[in-house]
Amino acid sequence: MKITLELPENESIHLADTAQRLGIEPEELAQAALSDFLNQDRKAFLEAVEYVLEKNHELYRRLS
Repeated sequence: MKITLELPENESIHLADTAQRLGIEPEELAQAALSDFLNQDRKAFLEAVEYVLEKNHELYRRLS
């Protein structure tokens, strides 16, 4: 999917400066940032599952 965005000048400059510092194109940085944002919920869920499993490990062991 191709999307066109219009950014305020200050955000556009910040995006370009950050991308240059990272040695990538601004479009690549914007795509990576959007991907990270869209995957936050999944990551948070997996972290919560891991926490609960670790926290209750001993209980689960006793029940099995």
